[in-house]
Amino acid sequence: MKSNLLMNFEVDKENKTVYIKREFDASLSDVWSAWTEPEILDQWWAPAPFKSETTSMEFKEGGKRLYAMVTPEGEKRWSIFEYTSISPKTNFKHSTTFCDAEGNPNSVFGSSYWDLTFSENGDLTVVDIAIKRDSLEELEKIIEMGFKEGITATMQTLDKIFESRK
Repeated sequence: MKSNLLMNFEVDKENKTVYIKREFDASLSDVWSAWTEPEILDQWWAPAPFKSETTSMEFKEGGKRLYAMVTPEGEKRWSIFEYTSISPKTNFKHSTTFCDAEGNPNSVFGSSYWDLTFSENGDLTVVDIAIKRDSLEELEKIIEMGFKEGITATMQTLDKIFESRK
């Protein structure tokens, strides 16, 4: 596994946005599939020791993914993605909201608005991510909750999946 893959993480407080730029040692097609197919997402979309369990997913504009991050003790923390825009193998956008097992939003904590762009750079695939929050307080809260560490760990798990396929 390449250990020098780019991982930039920048917090823009003025625009209430986190910017992530991440390289993967895999084809664009494989990286796109890893982000858009529930069978693959569930293998990496949670920092260890948590697991991701997708209840339902329709990857289409207007579609949703309802899933839980499951603790080692079996406690489930639910979230829902709502897909707003999809340009195959190039870009997709979705909101992410904490919710209950039926997908009813948690009104205490707002949504994140994700914009993911996929591109090739030689043999590598680059994913540029902008994650916007409604308020600076919400942005600071997700950072305090360990978002940077969690997303870094999940992407390292995805690296291992790609490495195991080579």
